[in-house]
Amino acid sequence: MNKILVKKAILEQKKEKEILLLKTYIPRQNLEKAKEYLNSSLVKVVLGPRRAGKSVFCLLLLKDTNFAYLNFDDEDLLKNIMQDDLIQLIAEIYDDPKILLFDEIQNLKNWELFVNKLQRRGKNIVLTGSNSNLLSQELASHLTGRYAQFEVLPFSFKEFLQAKGKVNLNPLVSEEKGVMLNLLSLYIKCGGFPEVVTTNLDPAPYLQTLFDAALLKDVVKRHNIRLLQNIYDLSFFLASNFACEISARKIKNSLGFASTTTVLTHLKYLEQAYLCLILNRFSYKVREQIKSPKKVYLVDSGYSLVKSFRFSENFGRLIENLVFVTLLRMGHKPNFSLFYYKTRNSKEVDFVLKTQEKVQELIQVWWEQQEGNSKNREIKALLEASGELNCENLKVITWDYEKKEHFNGKIVEFIPLFKWLLA
Repeated sequence: MNKILVKKAILEQKKEKEILLLKTYIPRQNLEKAKEYLNSSLVKVVLGPRRAGKSVFCLLLLKDTNFAYLNFDDEDLLKNIMQDDLIQLIAEIYDDPKILLFDEIQNLKNWELFVNKLQRRGKNIVLTGSNSNLLSQELASHLTGRYAQFEVLPFSFKEFLQAKGKVNLNPLVSEEKGVMLNLLSLYIKCGGFPEVVTTNLDPAPYLQTLFDAALLKDVVKRHNIRLLQNIYDLSFFLASNFACEISARKIKNSLGFASTTTVLTHLKYLEQAYLCLILNRFSYKVREQIKSPKKVYLVDSGYSLVKSFRFSENFGRLIENLVFVTLLRMGHKPNFSLFYYKTRNSKEVDFVLKTQEKVQELIQVWWEQQEGNSKNREIKALLEASGELNCENLKVITWDYEKKEHFNGKIVEFIPLFKWLLA
């Protein structure tokens, strides 16, 4: 290791940390929960997409503590590192820090062994990473339960309103409700990545660059993918078909993959990199869940801008995508407590929420401006699913329609999207 270069990098990052701590930030979801674990011996792991605010989350978490900060997204640092000397330099520069914050830890080779060693020495450690499954698998293998995990996604609608200084809008006043719905349209179209929300930059090129960077660093380089065209074609296919059913066999035939196994492997890589998420169709039989077509969602609706969509044509799907991501924020886990459903008559229900024992809630997303008799279609699917899954908690998330209606002895609650998001 070139100690001079590494020491220089740590000193520069220390200055960066001090500058960042002087800024004002939007409080993030799960922050108070994470603070409960701060003095625990467990490793605190903060996961999420690139540029979603993981570092800021950690700065807010640690701002009143004596902590060392090291960002492993620094190529010069990674080239010159030797782990034991690194520990010595951190202690030298930070004067015996009480907590170690390692940012984008997945870039450090054999990082899990390094963290395990530090934990055995009694160090209080906070990690961030942009690769969910990889981190989870390695943590499970090497820390065997000695960690607490938190997820940071792009801004929620509530955080978006805070960033825009519009938290006190009153939807009972027609003008303020109009402002609320206008902001919601902007949020749905451009997404919640903090730099998009808090600056005046053009979201499309920023999100395209961010999407490409995650694809290159967290998928192509990490998994040593050689057939680049396949993974690029797949990523843009998914960005074009969010909130739609997909099939590995059809993707294989359309995009020229060697096998469905390769397609499924590449889908998993894109999920791990927080570019998209795959949702299973609900069935009481696990084999049917695995065999059925999946639905794909983007981790942020703004990623739809990587393709030249006309906003109005995809608005219903964008709302559905937002509802999916919000359910993640609520703690629902895709393919464990969150699914979609097809009735025996092939009518689709957007979301099934379940506990271990039973189906808890059925949610349909309905944009009132859809053409045709769309309301009846959505309700018929919901009622059929209610009978098949023995669930009476039926909800339709709308743009602006609010009412409780009775259908065939069942109550369906229609709730506006903004109310559901802010509840």
